[in-house]
This record gives sequence, C-alpha cells and structure tokens, in this order.
Amino acid sequence: MYDAQPMSRPMVVSPERAGSRPLVQVLHDWIVTVDHKKLGVMYFSYGILFLVIGGVEASIMRAQLAVANNHLVSPETFNRLFTMHGTTMIFFAAMPIVFGFANYLMPLMIGARDMAFPRLNAWSFWMSALGGIILYFSFIGGSGLYGAGTAPDVGWFAYAPLTSPAFSVGHSTDYWIIGILVSGFGSIGTALNVLTTILCMRCPGMKLYRMPLFAWMNTVMAVLVLVAIGPLTAAQIMLLIDRYLGGHFFDTQAGGSAVIWMHFFWIFGHPEVYILVLPAFAIVSEVIPVFSRKPIFGYSIMVAATVSIGFISLGVWAHHMFTVGMTSYANAFFVASTAAIAVPTGIKIFNWLGTMWGGKIRYSVAMMFCVGFLCQFLIAGLTGIMLSAAPFDWQLGNSYFVVAHFHYVILGGIVMAVFAGVYYWFPKVTGKMLSETLGKWHFWLFVIGFHLTFDFMHIPGLLGMPRRIYTYDASRGWEIWNLIVSIGVIFQVLGILFWVVNLIITFYKGKKTGNDPWDAWTLEWSTTSPPPDYNFATIPVVRSRRPLWDSKHPEDPDWKYE
Repeated sequence: MYDAQPMSRPMVVSPERAGSRPLVQVLHDWIVTVDHKKLGVMYFSYGILFLVIGGVEASIMRAQLAVANNHLVSPETFNRLFTMHGTTMIFFAAMPIVFGFANYLMPLMIGARDMAFPRLNAWSFWMSALGGIILYFSFIGGSGLYGAGTAPDVGWFAYAPLTSPAFSVGHSTDYWIIGILVSGFGSIGTALNVLTTILCMRCPGMKLYRMPLFAWMNTVMAVLVLVAIGPLTAAQIMLLIDRYLGGHFFDTQAGGSAVIWMHFFWIFGHPEVYILVLPAFAIVSEVIPVFSRKPIFGYSIMVAATVSIGFISLGVWAHHMFTVGMTSYANAFFVASTAAIAVPTGIKIFNWLGTMWGGKIRYSVAMMFCVGFLCQFLIAGLTGIMLSAAPFDWQLGNSYFVVAHFHYVILGGIVMAVFAGVYYWFPKVTGKMLSETLGKWHFWLFVIGFHLTFDFMHIPGLLGMPRRIYTYDASRGWEIWNLIVSIGVIFQVLGILFWVVNLIITFYKGKKTGNDPWDAWTLEWSTTSPPPDYNFATIPVVRSRRPLWDSKHPEDPDWKYE
C-alpha cells in the first residue's frame, strides 16, 4: 500500500498551452531539457536511429554473403561495414536504448521526481550522442580533411596490429577511438546517476527489499558500467599514445603486446554483454508477473542471482581468448568461471517460468515477446556453455558459430526484451496503446526471420566458415546455408517495418488509454499517462513490493510476499 506526501509547489503546464507553442520553442525545450523523461525518450530515439543504421549495414553484408563469389561490395568496404555494424550496435544502439529505459522509468518506479543529478544526466546524453556523431564523421574525414572519407576497418574489437599507423592509414581509426572514448564518458555519467538515484532517492518506505526488480538489475548494471568502462577508456588512451606520441603498448615490433589489448578490451567486452542483458532481464521481470497475474516467483533469489551475475561476469573475459594460446591454468580458470555464470542465469529462467506456472497468462504482444525471449535466450545460454569448453572453442572460436551465438544473445535476448518493454510502457509514455494486430505481425515476422538467420548460421560455422570473411568459393558447401541466413534478414526487416508503422500510427492517431491499462502494481502506473513534469503531485509512501496493486486490491495484500 502507499500513502502520499504533498508537493510544496506543484508545477502544472496546460496541455493546450503546450500544444500551441511554436516548433522552435518545442525543439529548444527538448535540447536544453534536464527532465529525465525527455532524456529517456531521446536516448531511446537515438538508439533506434543507430539500430536502423546498423541494420542497414548488416543487410548489405548479408546480401554480399548470400551467394558464393559475390562482388556486391569490395573487401575493403566489407571490412568497414563489419566494423561500423558491430561498433554501432553495441555502443550507439543497444547502450542508449537500455539507458533510455533506465532514465525514463527509474525515478517513476522508485517514487522520485527526477534523477539525482539532472544536469549530469543531460550532459551524459549529449556526450553519448557526440560519440556517435564523431564515429560517423569518419565517412567525411576518415582519410583527412582534404581527401575522400572512409570508415574505420579494424573490426569492432580493433585487434592490434590493425590499429597501428602502418596498417590503418588516415584518421578513420582515430574517429573510432575518440567516438567510443567520448561516449564512454557519457556512459559513466549515466551509471553514476542511476546508481545514486536508486540508493539515495527512493520514496519513503521503499526499502531495498521492496524495490522493483527493474531497480535491482539496473543497479548492478550501473556498477558494471563504472567498473568496465575504465579499462576500455585506458586502452583507448594508450592506443592514441601509440599512434601519435611514439608509444609501444601494443606494437609487437617494438616490445609491446597485442595480447594486452585483447585483455583490456575483453575486460570491458564481456561485462558489456551483461550491461546490456541485465536491463533486458529487468524488463522481462516486470512484464511477466503482470501478464501472469502473479508476483515474481522467488524475489530474493532473483536479487541474489542478479548480484551473482554481476560479480562473476567480471572474471570471465578471457574465454574470448582461448584461441590466443594462453596457459592451461588460465584456460582452466576461465572455463570454470564461464560455466559458473550459467548457474545464476539458469536460476532466473527457472524463476520466470515459475512465475508463469499456474498463472492466468494473457498473451498480449508484450508477453509474446517475453516468451520469445525466454526460448531464445535459453538457446543462447546453451551454445555459450558449449563455447565455454576450451577445446570446443578452439575449433569454433573464430567461426560463424560464435557469430550466431552472439546474435542469439543480443538480438534473440536483448532486442526481444526491448520490444516487450516498448509494447508494455508505450501507453505510459504517450497515453496511447499500440495496435495488438500490427504487434503480432511484428512478432511473428521477426521471430521467423530471426530463426531463419541465426539457427542456420550455426551450420556453416560448424562446417568451418570463418567469421570476417567477405566471400567464399562455391565448393565449400556453405551456399545454401548462407542463402537461408540472408533470406531470414528480409523477414526481420519486414517485422521492424511493422513495428515502425505501428509506432507512427499510434503516436498520431492512436486511441487514448487510461493511466493503468494493464492493471499493474509498480508506481509508474499510479501517475498520469504521460506523466507530468514533476512525476507525482504527492510523493508516494510504500509499504510493500506491490504498492499500487495493494491500494487497488486491499483484499489481497502483498505483505505476505516480503
């Protein structure tokens, strides 16, 4: 249950007055805003823009690989597409999207009026946005201001010596370095803000064991960002020193070590997977209970599993380096740690299924995407366990099997959860309900395309097709599999188009819905849709994990679940 404390000076803006403002003033308000909700929308919109750009780059690569001996693009262009696709999707699509969810929803869920540091929040967004702009400016200035531009071609993990001046001519690699460096500052600022907001700005009565799981998982995500971004930033600075100040950190010809770069990168790179996955877990942990009409099964165990995942994820990075030739002791340690992280992840899947078991499940589009997430993330975890075995990884570590596994995690897990979150919280952001009919078209087209692409991508990997290959001979036996994989991309694109059309139609012509269309129980649904600038006219005071539900259903108190 929750009570309320009044706000001393309510700030009410008339919708009619807001709608009559000139466009220039509206744009100015968005650009200079420090409102966490507007910044959350901008984070999400920015991420979707780069998701489309990265998707176009991936589609071109799949068109190139659809048939043997294809010459749709040159090898140089393929390398640039490969680099830009990976960098874009991780740093400028996935991270802004999950930060957008955290920015918009976190203060509402914990009963706060804004993030702890509103100006830092705005600064963090614009730093992240600037990083993406710098990266894509390489198309103009990558070969120097007086020559034709070129995108970086070093791969999204930029292994040495590809980043040395001898291999990387011009400034394209510098744009890659600085773009990620700048966006990293924004990520650190956002993580600091999220962590401080959750720890210090919860409404009265919201103790740690009453927080929504969304808050718990984003807390661990913020800690991982603060720990993992630092090594990547240090490595980028060292790389700039190598390129411009005569340093030799990664120059093997002058006593440096290319393997040190790998360690620095993957100390960031593997926790980054959980920086993205934990917010996806957070979304699923809020959607499944609502549409199962049951509280989350094993709340305390879910919290413990989340903290365990965050801790263990910091010690598994070198399983990306089994093919480098580490010592048997190092291999054994990282095999064990990689296998160990499957335990808390498996607990989460068990708890989600336990929540659904015996529930009155309503298969809305949001719930359908959650079920798709559960199935696909389970498969991703199983192939991850396979790759945790060093001998198996030695055979397939640089093959398309790993590409399929990675995309199962990112696309089959994270993106599916993001779709679920959009369908679930879109009524809160806009006051309008997305079309369930168009949503089901989106779901089935995307799922069919996903499985055509990434199920069959495992097969050429098992048959020896290496990653980062731009074409292949017809005699290798990979043709039919690559064609099926590329056809699947068409279905995924169609699914995304249905989603975009759904968003546009609903935003402009959708029917208004109530403040709580799902009969949910977390605090964001207790305010208007969309929420006012100040979030709550009165600060809530909570007495359980399901405050809104208990106020609507006093006959079924939540206290017994604490």
